[in-house]
Amino acid sequence: MGDFIQLTASDGHKFDAYLAQPNGKARGGVVVVQEIFGINAHIRSVADDYAAEGYLAVAPALFDRIEPKIELGYEAEDIEKGRDYKGRCADDAALLDIQAAQETAAAAGKVGVVGYCWGGYLAWLATTRLDGFDAGASYYGGGIGSVATEKPKCPVIFHFGEQDHAIPMEDVDTVKAAHPELAVNLYPAGHGFNCDHRGSYDATSAKIARERTLELFADKIG
Repeated sequence: MGDFIQLTASDGHKFDAYLAQPNGKARGGVVVVQEIFGINAHIRSVADDYAAEGYLAVAPALFDRIEPKIELGYEAEDIEKGRDYKGRCADDAALLDIQAAQETAAAAGKVGVVGYCWGGYLAWLATTRLDGFDAGASYYGGGIGSVATEKPKCPVIFHFGEQDHAIPMEDVDTVKAAHPELAVNLYPAGHGFNCDHRGSYDATSAKIARERTLELFADKIG
């Protein structure tokens, strides 16, 4: 359904992005923010899914600032590589690329942002630090407790797994305390429960989280 295009961030950095287009007129745009595994088959399928729901979906390749065309799996070696790449990619630089993706998605109208793992953390920052987003969805954003007190510029929904080894429940409680006005959802699942390429995939939790996110996007984007 999708193809890779090239975008340019405001600092002149050129990078790839996966673009998935809906059939017919788009109801709006969605920026899909990657995990630490690059724009791999799973992230492309997520973008394709949003396109199937009528959204123009754009997934920026954030690791292109380190090395182009990074696609990782989910074995221990892949996780180690992904963490290394993430550690070398500053938040501010990633947000420049997300902003460029937002500007592309805005051709379809209002724009939402959804992110997973590292992308869940960045999706939250996109709603607090960037302009142009009308709704956000953060899935199991690692480190999100450290930025939980930032103020979003649009409605945001959070999805966390109760059995997540990577995110302490104290972080979830911090988010809840900082933003009682936002939906913070807990699921009987672990980290990465939305990814059907991983052993931690939980189909029921993923389905419910998807429905809740789509409901928010339908209300705030179209």
